[in-house]
Amino acid sequence: MTTTPTPFAADLIVIAKEPVPGRVKTRLTPPFTPHQAAALAEAALKDTLEAVAATPVVRRVLALAGTPGPWLPDGFDVIPQRGDGLDERLANAFDDAHQGRPSFLVGMDTPQLTPSLLVSAAAALTTHDAVFGRASDGGFWLLGLRTPNASLLRGVPMSRPDTGHFQLCRLAEAALTVAHLPELTDVDTHDDAAQVAARAPATHFATAYRTLTTLRRTSEPTSEAPAGNSEAPATNPAANARPQQSEPGAVAVGDR
Repeated sequence: MTTTPTPFAADLIVIAKEPVPGRVKTRLTPPFTPHQAAALAEAALKDTLEAVAATPVVRRVLALAGTPGPWLPDGFDVIPQRGDGLDERLANAFDDAHQGRPSFLVGMDTPQLTPSLLVSAAAALTTHDAVFGRASDGGFWLLGLRTPNASLLRGVPMSRPDTGHFQLCRLAEAALTVAHLPELTDVDTHDDAAQVAARAPATHFATAYRTLTTLRRTSEPTSEAPAGNSEAPATNPAANARPQQSEPGAVAVGDR
């Protein structure tokens, strides 16, 4: 008999963009097309939402820039993102989702995220004021606060190699105790995508990456015909093919 785990008295927030071509994962273009980059973003978003859905918390919130799509599972409250800069959008997500409980927030640039990591974050908030997951690019993939306070994020410089340092300084200035989670790689560049797909091969993201990489390679122009063959090389029908996906529907705790 399977028992349902007692939920942590906490709210789990995902901040994300609708995976629209040309608006998400732009640093993956090239080598991928905007539609392929959006497909990768949607796959990463699916992985993130599935991990969050499997985490026993009181409430799950999606702070979304855009419109929900078929990738959104049941059990999420959707709120719109507010603010201009990423620091404002993160701060407002904490404010708008707050219902008197501890909150922790993730983006969707880490499709290797697992429910066990999120459970560790929720558990850390029972003994610490904050929990922090550093990203390998110097940012962060998770921030949790036992007592959410948007002022801890406003004004923190975002999307820089020292973003994580400045965020930790802000927590230290507030005299908060901080638990640290393992460092993860954000998917921003093609090298990041290849690394994450190799480390988490069973994810939607890894499957999409392998499929699109194979398509891209088979779609490359054929080299010149062998010597002695006067015929033009055969046309590869995949060369002009576009991968099929839902057009509109993807932020690490800051999507580039």
